[in-house]
Amino acid sequence: MKTLHVVGFKNSGKTTLVLRWVRLLKANGYRVAVLKHHGHGGAPEMPDSSTDTMRFLAEGANTTIVAGGGVVQLHMSAEPDFIGLKEIAMMDHPDVLLIEGYKRETGKKVLLLRDETDWEELKNLTDIELVVRNVNNDQLDKWLMEWVEKEF
Repeated sequence: MKTLHVVGFKNSGKTTLVLRWVRLLKANGYRVAVLKHHGHGGAPEMPDSSTDTMRFLAEGANTTIVAGGGVVQLHMSAEPDFIGLKEIAMMDHPDVLLIEGYKRETGKKVLLLRDETDWEELKNLTDIELVVRNVNNDQLDKWLMEWVEKEF
């Protein structure tokens, strides 16, 4: 499995690029998982409190898993560490794991910059594979496919 972080500050284009790359990788026959850091403060949006899942959590369940119709939904009352989150993301045996965020964690990174100020704040990150200031989708897609296929 190949793992690649897409990192940068808010509104640098991380989600847009990850979405594009998921479509590209799937179109080329790869199994893809995505792990996203919710950096907007607070918990991600949860299901309605009347759902069974939320009722189980309210009663003290640490983890709830709902499966049906070919989909699995997982909720946990505590956030695992980064390694634990990666293990969850790898459960479906993806070929590629795209990680949006987690810039301080170890792993190959594509760094998206809005301006020079971003570079000054992020240039000391580890494992930077590519730095992008002005997005050219065709060039980025070509780079990703070469990077993925390099070791497969």
